[in-house]
Amino acid sequence: MKILYTLLASFLLPFAAGAQIASYGELYDNEQTADMRAAVEYLSALGGRGAGTSGEASAADYIASAFENAGIELLSSTDDISFGVLQRGGDTLRSHNVCGIVQGYDPSLKDRYIVIGARLDNLGTAVTTVDGVQVEKTFPGANGNASGLAMLISLARKLSAGSVLLKRSVILCAFGASLPDNAGSWYFVNRSFAGKDRIDAMVNLDMVGTGSRGFYAYTASNADLNQIVNDLAGTLQPMHPRLVAAEPVQSDHRSFYAAGIPSIMFTTGMYPEYNTPYDLPSVVEYDNMEREMEYIWNFTLKLVNGSAPAFSPREVRNEAPETGAVAWADCDVKPAFLNNYNPEVFLRKWVYTYLRYPKEAVDEGIQGKVLVDFVIDEKGDVGNVKVLKGVDPLLDQEAVRVVAASPRWKPARVRGKKVKCEMSMYVEFRLKQRK
Repeated sequence: MKILYTLLASFLLPFAAGAQIASYGELYDNEQTADMRAAVEYLSALGGRGAGTSGEASAADYIASAFENAGIELLSSTDDISFGVLQRGGDTLRSHNVCGIVQGYDPSLKDRYIVIGARLDNLGTAVTTVDGVQVEKTFPGANGNASGLAMLISLARKLSAGSVLLKRSVILCAFGASLPDNAGSWYFVNRSFAGKDRIDAMVNLDMVGTGSRGFYAYTASNADLNQIVNDLAGTLQPMHPRLVAAEPVQSDHRSFYAAGIPSIMFTTGMYPEYNTPYDLPSVVEYDNMEREMEYIWNFTLKLVNGSAPAFSPREVRNEAPETGAVAWADCDVKPAFLNNYNPEVFLRKWVYTYLRYPKEAVDEGIQGKVLVDFVIDEKGDVGNVKVLKGVDPLLDQEAVRVVAASPRWKPARVRGKKVKCEMSMYVEFRLKQRK
């Protein structure tokens, strides 16, 4: 008995002395945490990774090297996956995607694909033209998607090591020139990857570094993807995402969804510092990233090995039979408002400038995001304005009114020809909190 007391005392002594409890990262996988930290710190040290900049190119080389070190086969050569981005003023900057593949083992499914992607660029730098010469303009280090890229690399290692578990093949992509128009993912889906019709689903990782502020999953209300999330909610997981109906932020999942491919976005990025100057390494929470990693790994296994999720064409259409318009994502040259191809300019300089918040809605505390669909014709005029997802008739009517009153745009083009373009965007009504 004396020996037993001695052993118990020896075991309990560290806790009685106030020893620190190990973090989740220490308990789960020290090496993985260290790898994600190293990736975040390297990508952050590059400063800006704007589309077409040297920072983006260095990040792409880093991702490619990480894939190869993990035993991932790279897809195509740089020349095959390079693309041009038309800028305001007619200049073209060059960017490219970095993609690798892990082959599945099932004879009937190995030629079907799940794509896992993350945004390569951020807003820290931009390419501008000065006196006819393209130069890089640097901004304070923006809180770009270093966390998503770090998780993409770690997932690549896990998928490579666990390839015997994968029925379908998995394609991992770091998409260049994602901001603001998802150019890299659009190019992958519509130009560079020949097997678009064999992609069963896409998983997007965008800003996953601050799990204490929330962990979210957005599926555009896809029932089958929601079911996987709900099924995992009934199992033991280190962290569970909250399904959200409103899109947290425009990102690369849109290119896949516009092509009729079911997509899910994982993010923790709905907070004020999103894509704004911020000290990125100081806000990333690696313990929470470990938890998210394990969840997304388990989600990926169910997606890769389960039935292909169905896509509901009622949500987003490549073409609108009612109007004969081409979807915004499928236009070679996007429509431009005030000579700017970023749709956010339309929201900022027109919609939110002339929006009138209905007094009754204010009195009743009604707020939310109204999803509005509209068509920009070959002359640049806005028409066919309608609500896809409403909040309240008061807000819905005002959103339609202000969009329908839009000045003329520069029309979209496909293969050099002006076309009708269908767009959808959220108009947000938000009441200020009373102090």
